[in-house]
Amino acid sequence: MRNVTFAQEVGARERFEFGRNWRRFLSSLTEQKIQNAMDALASMMEMNDLRGLRLLDIGCGSGLSSLAARRLGARVHSFDYDPESVACTLELRNRFYPQDGGNWVVEQGSALDGSYLRSLGSFDIVYSWGVLHHTGAMWKALENATIPLAAGGTLFIAIYNDQGGHSRRWRAVKRLYNRMPRGLRFLVVIPVAVHQWWRPTLKDFLRLRPFSTWRSYSSGRGMSPWRDVIDWVGGYPFEVARPEEIFDFYRKRKYELIKLKTCGGSLGCNEFVFGRSR
Repeated sequence: MRNVTFAQEVGARERFEFGRNWRRFLSSLTEQKIQNAMDALASMMEMNDLRGLRLLDIGCGSGLSSLAARRLGARVHSFDYDPESVACTLELRNRFYPQDGGNWVVEQGSALDGSYLRSLGSFDIVYSWGVLHHTGAMWKALENATIPLAAGGTLFIAIYNDQGGHSRRWRAVKRLYNRMPRGLRFLVVIPVAVHQWWRPTLKDFLRLRPFSTWRSYSSGRGMSPWRDVIDWVGGYPFEVARPEEIFDFYRKRKYELIKLKTCGGSLGCNEFVFGRSR
């Protein structure tokens, strides 16, 4: 269990309010973005039909991945530490599945609370995309993610890639952003946005396709490019791991790596799908 609350961490400027960012993202959610999220989940899981399966979404964020899983037929249990993220996911459930409380449960909870995770029962799929490295205790969260996974189940996680000193510098930027007054945070966001986007934007202009990369960004996991910039620069606490560290961590716990998608040595997330033996 945590010794402090979410509000206390935010008040101490030690935690980014992901839910506030996702709330704005929901206003731009389209059917195409939902379909893109479904395609991304189905591709990594190598399953187009999740009917008959229970999926736990640890750190549900905007609720988009939970919605994608529900549309693929899974019974979904979503939780997040951030109350605004819980509200976002509830909004999507109420918008698309208003009479579906039993098949899509949404509540507040912590990935660091082992007792809470044990209380949820077992799941065929435990999913946590880009979340566990924001808990402030990543390795404990990675361990806890196995608690509700059923024998023979599948664990799907995404963790930020470790780039050594580069990652440490980004951690300092993120910490600075959260410690700045809200009205001045644009002083960090704008330079980061320029840093991340000037190369693809220049290439688009040279190819006579202005901003095509920006416009097509949501074809990946359905996210908005601007919301992802805010999510990236503000995402604190912030921890990272090399792919082999994640592999070794779960191998020692008798998990088998089924699928791996790396970010090519960049600052993004490496995606892992592990199987738990029966």
